[in-house]
Amino acid sequence: MIRIVFAALLLLAAPVRAEIPIQEVTSPGGIKAWLVEDRNIPFAALEIRFKGGTSLEAPDKRGAVNLMTATLEEGAGAMDSLGFAQARDALAASFSFDAGTDSVGVSAKFLTENRDQAIDLLRAALVSPRFDQDAVDRVREQVLSNLRSNAKDPGKIASERFDALAFGDHPYGSSGEGTIATVTALTRDDVMAAYKAALARDRVFVAASGDITAEELGLILDRLLGDLPATGAPLPGAAPWLLPAGVTVVDFPTPQSTVLFGQQGIPRDDPDFFPAFVLNEVIGGGRFTARLMTEVREKRGLTYGIGTSIVNMDRADLILGQFSASNDKVAEAIRVVQAEWGRIVNEGVTPEELKATKTYLTGSYPLRFDGNGPIASILVGMQMDGMPIDYVTTRNAKVEAVTMDDIRRVAARLFKPEALQFVVVGQPEGM
Repeated sequence: MIRIVFAALLLLAAPVRAEIPIQEVTSPGGIKAWLVEDRNIPFAALEIRFKGGTSLEAPDKRGAVNLMTATLEEGAGAMDSLGFAQARDALAASFSFDAGTDSVGVSAKFLTENRDQAIDLLRAALVSPRFDQDAVDRVREQVLSNLRSNAKDPGKIASERFDALAFGDHPYGSSGEGTIATVTALTRDDVMAAYKAALARDRVFVAASGDITAEELGLILDRLLGDLPATGAPLPGAAPWLLPAGVTVVDFPTPQSTVLFGQQGIPRDDPDFFPAFVLNEVIGGGRFTARLMTEVREKRGLTYGIGTSIVNMDRADLILGQFSASNDKVAEAIRVVQAEWGRIVNEGVTPEELKATKTYLTGSYPLRFDGNGPIASILVGMQMDGMPIDYVTTRNAKVEAVTMDDIRRVAARLFKPEALQFVVVGQPEGM
């Protein structure tokens, strides 16, 4: 079964926008995927997501999913680690595996002429990974090395402290990479258990883009994923919101402090999401004209850069921001952020700001669709977020529909200067 919805994507190779069909493909075995077919270049990109990710882990097994995904390419079927790598390179194929908080991601790119062999190789990694003890031990050492580096990284330290304050004992409250203690204690059996828990057909989302037809993709889906378990481990419950307001200082010997700040956010499916999205761009988007960039950097020279974003997780929603500043300027920068958080509530935005922000958000959106890999990644993300297949054609209209009244209402509802928490890693003066 194939359903086709036309969506406007910008083809960078063409002088004008073109209508490209997004096809909803259902394999003979019932696995669904979205596809953008493009026969112009003989290669394709495939994106697979398994919902759950590192949030499936028990506290004493933190890091198991991360270790598992990092070991998937270290041998499969009859091939050991070296044999798998040689087979992949001989095909000029690219595979990557990622353990996220809410999903395990699998990315693949392959030439049309080598498609069948590449899919067979990827299938071996997904369906019959070896997890040889020597491979597990080798990858574990790499993970432990990363964890030791993270312990000296102010950004990582700030993120972990913020998460612990916000989510407590929920899996969101600790790093999915685990700790030196938990990763050291993981066994091969733990890695196998993480594999069985995370990779299952009841939680899979797939998108593809490139030189592949709907019929070909349908057969590939069953061949690639049909032998995985039907169900995986139960997904975690909602995360508690425990974040206190105020400032938390983590002493770290450095002349420049790293600051992570935030508050509770808004769900992706909330009717007020798009006004909130526009508001975030006004106050802390990536442009130099965003308010925080203007007030903190341009007017006062307190930082080289500052930005905010709406972060939507499966079990929690946040507004997060980050900046770095010399220790003698951190306190002032925090006061400016707090003031701007209040100003957006008390004064809203100007008509000029709203117009400019809409122009930027609608104009920059098509530029994301600049190749098979990005297109497949966007499509699989849309599925996981529960968006309709025609979202790419309606998204800009939703931005344009935001009014000044929407901005005032949602600013008062969402932005809470009294709820902001600032985690400061460094040695800030006067704090």
